[in-house]
Amino acid sequence: VGAGSGGLSVAAGAAQLGLRTVLVEAGRMGGDCLNTGCVPSKSLLAMAKLVHAHRTPHLAAVPSHSFDPDRQGVDAHVQGVIATIAPHDSVERFEGLGVRVIRGHASFLDERTLTVAGETIRARDFVLAVGSRAAIPAIPGLDPARVLTNESLFDVGTVPAQLVIIGGGPIGIEMAQAHRRLGSRVTVVSRGTILPKDDPDLVEVVRRSLIGEGVDILEHAEVRSVRHGDAGHVVEAIVDGATRRLEGSHVLVATGRATNVEGLALDRAKVECGRQGIHVDKRLRTSNRRIYAVGDCTGGPQFTHVAGYHAGIVIRNLAFQLPAKVDYGALPWVTYTDPELAHVGMTLATARARHGDRVRCLTKSMGNLDRAVTEGRREGLLKVVAFPNGRILGCSIVGPGAGELIGLWALAIAKGLKLRDVASLVLPYPTFSEVSKQAAGEWYSPALFSDRTRRLVSILRKLPRW
Repeated sequence: VGAGSGGLSVAAGAAQLGLRTVLVEAGRMGGDCLNTGCVPSKSLLAMAKLVHAHRTPHLAAVPSHSFDPDRQGVDAHVQGVIATIAPHDSVERFEGLGVRVIRGHASFLDERTLTVAGETIRARDFVLAVGSRAAIPAIPGLDPARVLTNESLFDVGTVPAQLVIIGGGPIGIEMAQAHRRLGSRVTVVSRGTILPKDDPDLVEVVRRSLIGEGVDILEHAEVRSVRHGDAGHVVEAIVDGATRRLEGSHVLVATGRATNVEGLALDRAKVECGRQGIHVDKRLRTSNRRIYAVGDCTGGPQFTHVAGYHAGIVIRNLAFQLPAKVDYGALPWVTYTDPELAHVGMTLATARARHGDRVRCLTKSMGNLDRAVTEGRREGLLKVVAFPNGRILGCSIVGPGAGELIGLWALAIAKGLKLRDVASLVLPYPTFSEVSKQAAGEWYSPALFSDRTRRLVSILRKLPRW
């Protein structure tokens, strides 16, 4: 049930393994990621980055010049990207794989039966992949129909003159930078610090970058009310004990997600569900062992790649009867600002809370990388957290292409590698990836270049050559 990333992956895998498979979807194939999430947002970010490159002086020989983006052209690019990817998620493709696709809202009749589009379906196993939607906070005066969410943001048709964003998580921060670069005046209002799940030292690099581009960031702020008018909106917030009146032509709400479980009649199926989502065990089974749940609706990490990972766990359980379980120890995530912010494993705070003083941390600047110098991009940092023996616990990277660089560290953590394994890599020169090798090498520098090692080298030099 649900044709987003998780549901499509389960359906494709099950059908290709010979399982009779029915896929139910009431909305658009591809779900949130394709239509209103990852794909359009990253397409918008790509266009904004191009505009920013035109407007910003770079190195010594590339002056800035006036460049006004065509909103119709931006929208055409976004919709063109969606249209290019859509066939991979289409009804036709899945029917070609042997999946029976039914369009309509599903509702359980009992623990083994659901109804959809007037048809009753009885199955041995079910997988709920119903996803999530933008959660609208209970703010006095806020009319959900008058504000934007990720589901309506890409249909605006114009560059907002003044965009007020309520929420300082990844969606809010990414869209703040994108719209500022496209010409909007942008204010972000965040209840706490922005990007609270990431390392604060690296978040500061992103914060400085956005402020430098003209984004107004209000942290530890409380939104007291929203008023809608014909000419725009007014958001009233308490910041540092004082009342701020923020006027905007548009208001974007990016304060979290709500699970799409309405109408499923989960109680009839004996499936337990709470405020955070459907309750599942490590094997992604619900309280009804015939029913699994994957992706956002489980209340866990809400990323497209997690939904795909969940799908693999379910397929191993369903098709191969293997007790596969989820493990988020090597789960990476990326905030696609410029510079990008990426993380995998434990942050320093989490590691110290769990392991105390046994944890060590090393921070390495990208600024002296030859590639960083050639590109004029010297703001990056890498922070690695590990035990003294080099066992890696986590890594955070902020800088150009951080989302690409974090994959190496995700593999290292997943496979139990140590920093010496990363230090021994031969990486191409000049690349930003060299920061990983350099950081790993510096971890061992105090021991490698110690007086004890020098004495050993002196002794070895006196021995006859072999």
